[in-house]
Amino acid sequence: MWYLELGLTLSAHVNNFSDWVDACHCERNVLPRMDPLESEGGSQKSNNKPKYSKFTQQELPACKPLLTPGIVVATFLLIGIIFVPIGLASLSASQEIVELVDRYDTNCVSTLDKVGFIQNTDTDKTCTRTLTVPKHMKSPIQIYYQIGDFYQNHRRYVKSRSDKQLRYKNAVHLTKDCDPEGNTVDGAPIIPCGLIAWSLFNDTYTISVNKKAIEVNKKDIAWKSDKTDKFGSDIYPSNFQKGSLIGGAKLNESIPLSEQEDLIVWMRTAALPTFRKLYGRIETDIMANDQLTVVIQNNYNTYSFGGSKALVLSTTSWIGGKNNFIGVAYLTIGGLCIFLAVGFVVLLYMVKPRTLGDPSYLSWNRDTPDRPN
Repeated sequence: MWYLELGLTLSAHVNNFSDWVDACHCERNVLPRMDPLESEGGSQKSNNKPKYSKFTQQELPACKPLLTPGIVVATFLLIGIIFVPIGLASLSASQEIVELVDRYDTNCVSTLDKVGFIQNTDTDKTCTRTLTVPKHMKSPIQIYYQIGDFYQNHRRYVKSRSDKQLRYKNAVHLTKDCDPEGNTVDGAPIIPCGLIAWSLFNDTYTISVNKKAIEVNKKDIAWKSDKTDKFGSDIYPSNFQKGSLIGGAKLNESIPLSEQEDLIVWMRTAALPTFRKLYGRIETDIMANDQLTVVIQNNYNTYSFGGSKALVLSTTSWIGGKNNFIGVAYLTIGGLCIFLAVGFVVLLYMVKPRTLGDPSYLSWNRDTPDRPN
C-alpha cells in the first residue's frame, strides 16, 4: 500500500536525523573549549592573561559581619561605657591642675612707641609683676613662656637651619640653608646658623615667694633625644648674634650646643601660632594665697609683628598640663554613642518592632488599594 511505503520512508529519515544529532552532540563534548583570547589573536595575547591568585581575585579570607540591630546597639553601648569614664577621669584631672597665666607685654612698656622702647639698648626693661596663688600648687611647678601670633611653622623659617652643622664638627661650614643668618660680614660661619636660632627667646624671670627668692631649675627641660641625637657635644657657639641683624638671646661660647637647653627647646618649632615653651621648674610647693613676685627682663621683641607674651606657671597631672578638650571630647563621643544606642532600642524594639529579615515587610508583599495581596 502506498501509505505503508510512505511511513517506512519517513521512519528511515527520522532515524538518520537522530543519528546525526547524536554525532554532533558527541563532537561538541569531545572538542576542547577555546579561550576567547586564543580565538582572537593566537598565543601571544593569551600570555598577557594574569596568573590566578586569591589576592587578585579578591578571594582572601575576610571578616564580613552581619550588622544586626543587636550588634549595632551593643557596639554603641560598649563605646559609650568605655569613653564616658575616660572623659570624666580626664576632665577631673584637668580641673585639679592649678595654672597661673600673666600677660605682661603690654603692662611692661611705659611708652606708646613700644617698638622703639624694646629696640633701645639703653632703656631699663626691668618689669615687676605680683601674682596671688589661688590654690595649693604641688611641685614640680612648670614655668612656661607663651608667645602669641608667632608663626614658627612658616616654611622659610622652618628651613632656615643646618641640622648637620648642629650635629657634626666637620660640617660647621654648611650654612647654605641659613640665609640671611649663615655667615658674618667677614664670611665666617655662624654657629648655630639660621633664623630659628637667631630669634632665640631672651626674656628672663626671677621669682620669689612672699619676698623669699626661690631657685628655678633649668636642667632637663629639653628632650633627651634632642640633646643626644640632634646637637653635638663637641660643637660650640661661634659668631652667634654677630651678623647683620640683631636677634634674640646670646649663647655662652664655652658651653657645647648639647648643653644649651634653652636653645634646644626653642629649636623644636611649634605647629601653631600661639605656643608655650618650657622655661624651667620650681621644685618646692607654693601654698594658697602666697604672693609671687616675678622680676621680668622684658627683652624679646614681639611688638614689631603684633605678638603677645605671657608667663605661665602650672602644675601637672597624669594627662600633662591643663587641657579640658580631651575630657570634653571623650564625654561627647561616649554620650552620643549611648544616645544612639538608646534611640535604636526605642525605635526598633518599641516604636516599630519587626522581625529581622521578615519578607512581609517588602514593598511588593504589602497590601495596597490597587493591588491586594
